Amino acid sequence: MGASLNTGGGGGGRRRGRRRRAAPMSEINVTPFVDVMLVLLIIFMVAAPLLTVGVPIELPQSQGKQLETAASEPLTISVSANGDVFIGETAVPLDELPEKLKAIAKNGVDEQIFVRGDQGINYGTVMRVMGRISAGGFKKVSLVTELEDGASPTAQ
Repeated sequence: MGASLNTGGGGGGRRRGRRRRAAPMSEINVTPFVDVMLVLLIIFMVAAPLLTVGVPIELPQSQGKQLETAASEPLTISVSANGDVFIGETAVPLDELPEKLKAIAKNGVDEQIFVRGDQGINYGTVMRVMGRISAGGFKKVSLVTELEDGASPTAQ
């Protein structure tokens, strides 16, 4: 019953059974980060066109062609079926419409404004809204409709 102890001498400098530990890596692996960012980019590219003004309105249909729009996003005013007026998704009293538009408009009275009116409301309601907009000094006002074949909304 003998025991053998390795005293570290002899053996030609090789160590059996022990491997040298690798030093910790100080570099950050960015591959997972890039993968996640690319997935998010694709998701937002697909979802962005689906984000439209949230006021549910049934637009009238027409055969007119679409107007050229500026690079910036125009202000959108919606008139619902019961006559409520919205700037974007925020309800606004008709009397306060010009003041609110002036406060929001980035380009002043040169801001392009789209008016979306439900097809069920009467012509006079839309004209009152457009009258208030023009009384506020805004000149670039367009009506938004859908193409008759059911395509996307167009400004005319």
